Amino acid sequence: MIRTMEGQAKRIAAYVGENETYEDRPLYQALIEQARIQGCAGATALRGLSGFGAASRDVAKHGRRMSTDCPVMVVVVDSPPRIAALAEVWSAMIPSGLVTLEDVGVILYCAEGDCKE
Repeated sequence: MIRTMEGQAKRIAAYVGENETYEDRPLYQALIEQARIQGCAGATALRGLSGFGAASRDVAKHGRRMSTDCPVMVVVVDSPPRIAALAEVWSAMIPSGLVTLEDVGVILYCAEGDCKE
């Protein structure tokens, strides 16, 4: 079944550390897997080059060495009910970090080749 989405939706974003884990695997991977389990349209993990969090720890690039604990943002856009359910699951999984929720408008979402009729 091809799923499409258009109009009003919600975006949830979790900002976590690259080295954080959940059940012996990277937390960002576990968050993406939960989005899949919840039936969300898709999820993306973006690795930050530089940043700092609540602990004010600098994770910027220094010379040729990159920090081994860069910030990672996991983003999911879907219907409000799906995002609300995902938010509950993620809140129980994330030991520290930041989770945001925003209203968004979806202009286009479809599988490759299925956008135009």
